[in-house]
This record gives sequence, structure tokens and C-alpha cells, in this order.
Amino acid sequence: MIYTEENYNRLLEGLYARHPSVQNSGFTSGAYKPGLEGMLRFDEALGHPSRKFRSVHVAGTNGKGSVSSMLAAALAGSGLRVGLYTSPHLTDFRERIKLIGPDGWSMIPRETVFRFLTERDLQDLSFFEITTGLAFLWFAEEQVDIAVIEVGLGGRLDSTNILCPELAVVTSIGLDHCALLGNTRAAIAGEKAGIFKPGVPALCGQYDDETAPVFEQRAAGLPCPLFFAEDFEVETFPTDLTGPYQEANLRTTLAALALLGISPDREAIAATAARTGLRGRWERLQEHPEVICDIGHNPPALEINFRRLRESGRPLVIVYGIMADKDLDAIRPMMPAGAKYFLVAPQGDRALPVAQLSARLQGLDCTPCASVEEGVRQALDAAEKVPGCILYIGGSNFVVAEAIGWFDSR
Repeated sequence: MIYTEENYNRLLEGLYARHPSVQNSGFTSGAYKPGLEGMLRFDEALGHPSRKFRSVHVAGTNGKGSVSSMLAAALAGSGLRVGLYTSPHLTDFRERIKLIGPDGWSMIPRETVFRFLTERDLQDLSFFEITTGLAFLWFAEEQVDIAVIEVGLGGRLDSTNILCPELAVVTSIGLDHCALLGNTRAAIAGEKAGIFKPGVPALCGQYDDETAPVFEQRAAGLPCPLFFAEDFEVETFPTDLTGPYQEANLRTTLAALALLGISPDREAIAATAARTGLRGRWERLQEHPEVICDIGHNPPALEINFRRLRESGRPLVIVYGIMADKDLDAIRPMMPAGAKYFLVAPQGDRALPVAQLSARLQGLDCTPCASVEEGVRQALDAAEKVPGCILYIGGSNFVVAEAIGWFDSR
């Protein structure tokens, strides 16, 4: 098969069909394969690219994408050629795999993706194993100076955990994916701490009495040096990632740079989104009326977002949709009572149908909508009639992705 845009798109569609992704299919037996055996065999078949570049490994319930991008921007600002592997993507599969340089970012070329998918034996591999192998091989071929690798899920059994990094980072611990990672923050911390390696410095973004003993026990058992972000005296500053949790992410990033021996390039970090192409983190899509989108989708992230919206003191219009496996019972009490909601279900089987969402949000001012696009249109009409209104779009990566695509197309 020769490369054409049409063949490329068809090949990606086939990849999703034959190797279901967690992003599209949830944590089914076909989409999620815990354990490293398959990834280790795949890495060997590829010539062990995981051993051919230096890396920083980043896990966490929330903040790992932002911290990964801040680190990549800072490392590139110091003159390094940096690989960046994150997930999920919002509008383009290639967002997952990028090169970050002093002058900006680029995604893996379509031709490279096409060649990899057509020339390799991908049978019995999960979508994430395939994507991880593709990223590692491209970073090795591009001879990056260092790569920042975000964990997909958990840490201990994640495909990325075949790495032996320069530094292991855990950004935060919250209750999410409990069926797979555990029902307590301590249990989830144990899974995240699985990325710690003997002799490799480990950094935790937050210290608390429930999770710190888990990290300390893991570090002592390997052993490896363990640090917490609060151990470092750092000076924060504004960045183009403006969400209410980004100051904590910045502190974690600055502590990580100190452990790596890299002086922070404030200008580079301040322009993280612009330098790395990161989107959907309290991103302003429009000024009048002000439209904000954010990919926060679990209770810890949404608690922060909804609190910021309430504390703004401004009228609120919210486009909201959620995946069926999320803890809506925990999220419901956090949702601003005075807001006007436009309820949506993004495309895909994982979304909670609008009728079910509406039934579970009784007591709120809710309007069911046929699609994300329709919800955004109706919400914009409503927001334009209310002076000083904030229109917030969130609840799911998929809602944000469809909304961003619609705004960009305009």
C-alpha cells in the first residue's frame, strides 16, 4: 500500500477497529492489557528503542499532561531536542507524539505513522502498546536528547514502564479508574509508585499523610532517592496554562528541573502551550462571550474547576457531558447550582446518554442537546444574552475535543 492521505486515514480507522483504544472503547479486555510482557517483546522486535534515549517518566491522576508539557518546553528552552509522548489526543492522533525544540513543536509525520503501521507485525498488541512502540522508535530514530514520557494509566503495569528514566515524577493522587487501580488513594499511589526504579530519583508533586508512606516504602525498598515538590524553594510565575491547578503543576516542574540539574527557562515555561501545542487546559476559545474549555473529567479535577467558576461570581453557562464509567454521584454535589446546563453526549459508545445524564442531574437547570455541536450552539446563544457570562465546556476529553474542532472550523 502506498502512502496517500486517503490510505493514511483508512489505516488509522483500521487501527482503531482492530486494536480498540481505551480512549474510544474504555477499559475492555481488548483495549487495556495490563502487564509489560507484550510491550517488552514488542520493544525487542523494534530493536530496543526504549534504551536509545534519555527520558523523564511522568505519572499521576491529574496534571501529568501539563507537567510533561512544561518539562518538555523547559528542556527545549535549554537547547535540547526533546521528545514528548502524551495521551489521549484531542483532534489528531499525532498529538500524542511530538518533537519539541527551541523554536516550537512538530508532530510525528503522517508518512512515518503510515510506514510503521504497514511494515510491522502488530498482531496481539493493544492500541497503547502500538502507539508506545511507535513513539519510542521515532524518538530513537530522531536521536532526541531526552524524551518526556507520560504514563497512560496507573504506572506499575503501564506499557511505558519498560523505561529506565533519569527521573520518575508522580504529579498527584486522586480517585479515578478505581476498578483497575484500587479504591483508596493509598492503593492508587502504590500503582503510580510502580514507575520508581532502583537508584533513579523519584519526585512526588504532593505530600499527604495517606499517600506519602506508600511512596516512602516503595523508595526504601528499591532503594531510590525520594523527593517531594515542597522540599524545593521555587518561585512561580504566570504561564499560558491558566487553570486553577497549574501553579501546583509548575511547582512540580520546577522541582523536577532542579533534580535534573537544568536551570528553568522562565520564558519557555511561560509559553508552554504555545511551544508544545498543548490544548484543553482551561483554554479560552472565545473572548465575547468568554468561552473556557478544560479536559478535567474526574472528581478531583472537576472540584477545582467548578470551585473556580463559582468563585468568579459571574453568571455561568455550562456545556457538560460525561463518560458512563465516571463517578457522577461524586461529581454532582460539586456542580454550580445557579448555572444553566446544556447536556451533551460526545460521539462513541462510552458516553453517558443525555437522557440518563439529565435524569441524574435533577434539580439543576438542564437542557438536553442532540450533539456537542448543538449544545455549544445553544449555549453560545444563551451566553450572549447574559452580560459578563462565562461559558464553560467540559466533563470529558471527548466533549472538549469536539468543541475545539467546532471552534477551530469556524
